[in-house]
Amino acid sequence: MTDTSSTPPRRRAPAMDSDQRRAMIVAAALPLVVEYGAAVTTAKIARAAGIGEGTIFRVFADKDALLAAVMAEALRPDDAVVHLKAIALDQPLADRLTEAAEVMRGYLTRMGTIIGALAATGGMDRSSHLKPGKDGLPNRETGLAAPRAALAALFEPDRDDLRLSPERLADAFQLQLMAAGRLGASEPPTPEELVELFLFGAFTGSREVR
Repeated sequence: MTDTSSTPPRRRAPAMDSDQRRAMIVAAALPLVVEYGAAVTTAKIARAAGIGEGTIFRVFADKDALLAAVMAEALRPDDAVVHLKAIALDQPLADRLTEAAEVMRGYLTRMGTIIGALAATGGMDRSSHLKPGKDGLPNRETGLAAPRAALAALFEPDRDDLRLSPERLADAFQLQLMAAGRLGASEPPTPEELVELFLFGAFTGSREVR
């Protein structure tokens, strides 16, 4: 007979608190909302999260509240801001802005994809929960304010050589990135191309601007 007296008892994983469970459900729902929009069922989300469907309704009042939490997560700029602040300031401005353009493209794409999926399936019109500014859901401007401040910090080391303040340049650069994301071109400008256009304009250095 095997002696099990020295074998420690197995411990159950600690139970999630409501915030952790909420975050887990939202993470599972995000790709499903991209695929199905507002038509996604709570049953699908529950299967993806590995929980019973009833567990969702112990955390969220209804499906619209869950979809609102998914949109809030898409609008949340925290991860983008962390990456923007991590960009090394001792490299040339063009390199700083190229890294920033890649970060912002990812954030804006995620935000646009979720909003587009919900709008395409009627969720934005059907539910007041999904309207920015309702029930604590941030609007787009709120989501872009923190990244804009982080972008301004990237211009700051070159302040004395800039035509405009870092704050105004950050606003203009952010607007350019947002516009580029909406062009729908088959070959959208690369981050390097966008930065070159922003810093040096459309003409090459050999041509005089009239």
